[in-house]
Amino acid sequence: MDLSNRFARSKKYLIWPVVLIAIGFTLKMTLFAAPYVTVVAIENRDLTSQVYGNGTVEAKVMVGVSSKITGRIVELHADQGDRVTRGQLIATLENDDFIQQERQSEAGLNKSEASLNVEQATLQKARANLVLAEKNARRYKALAAKNLISKMEAEQYETTFQVAAEEVVRSQAAVNAVRMEQQANRAGLGFTKSRSKDTMIYAPQDGIIISRDLEIGATVTPGMPVVTLADPRTVWVKANVDESQLKGVGVGKKAVISLRSSGSEQFAGHVARMGRQSDRVTEELEVDVAFSKPLVNFRLGEQSDVYIVTGEKKAVPSVPSAAIVVKNNFRGVWVVNHGKLAFKPVTLGIADRRNFTEIVSGLTGTERVVLTPGMAKKPFTDGMKVRVSP
Repeated sequence: MDLSNRFARSKKYLIWPVVLIAIGFTLKMTLFAAPYVTVVAIENRDLTSQVYGNGTVEAKVMVGVSSKITGRIVELHADQGDRVTRGQLIATLENDDFIQQERQSEAGLNKSEASLNVEQATLQKARANLVLAEKNARRYKALAAKNLISKMEAEQYETTFQVAAEEVVRSQAAVNAVRMEQQANRAGLGFTKSRSKDTMIYAPQDGIIISRDLEIGATVTPGMPVVTLADPRTVWVKANVDESQLKGVGVGKKAVISLRSSGSEQFAGHVARMGRQSDRVTEELEVDVAFSKPLVNFRLGEQSDVYIVTGEKKAVPSVPSAAIVVKNNFRGVWVVNHGKLAFKPVTLGIADRRNFTEIVSGLTGTERVVLTPGMAKKPFTDGMKVRVSP
């Protein structure tokens, strides 16, 4: 009996060391174990540095198609969203008054032509009378010189000659006056015809109708747009770019445009124009990015993202941007060497939008670079033991 109790007590004392050893092993394998890290190799990639800008789709050329005259719209031949060509009829105004004025001008022109015929006939008659009066005046003047007739009778024929000459001058002036009247009537007829043509409103250029601003029955005045026309060749994105990112941005730089309605589809473009005055509140500059190929369908005011290419490099050493850390004001990466961490300062190049960063110097290219140091349970230090995730 005593032997059994003594064995039970000794067995109890033997369990505690085993428990302590098990606890120690568990702590070593969990809490005090070397953390796992994910590593990546340095790879050569084609990288592109890009500057981001947010903006809206706008049109550089917006034309309000209006009338030269005041009139009531009786017909509309195009609607919002229609694509029109230069010279295409857009709207027709009421033209009854202009038609009557045109007829009146035509009647005045016909009248002046008839008057011109009358005055030209009168002029011909006056010239014929002048020729006869001149002959008589010479004949009777010669007779008077020979004392065959009285001097008074010769003077009468001389006076008749002078009156005939004045009649020719008067008739010529009358013809000139009628011709001037005819020119005025012709000009008046041209003006009324022009005004009548102004009742037909045509597209001044190719484009797409963005809005129809007036409807049939409305009275349009000069300068009031009937429709608003946009030239699709001048549609671009007015993007706002942060001042701190403007280095390398210039006219002609390539760009990639994303539209909110196009999902993952992207459009090629280029910087067409840059502003010269930044917004003092947002500290952003307006950069106009044109589409390389005009959009078939577009919506002005649509939200857009642009990525302006400021640099391109082919097959350069790079690592994922998540591997880049800052230690003691130096940028670098953590590398794993024989199971221990080491910080390597590096010189960085361009950063690609796909989250890859160029390594200019500081690494040989054979290192195993830690990818996710920010996910570690405790801060990394030089010489710290780690385990590489499988």
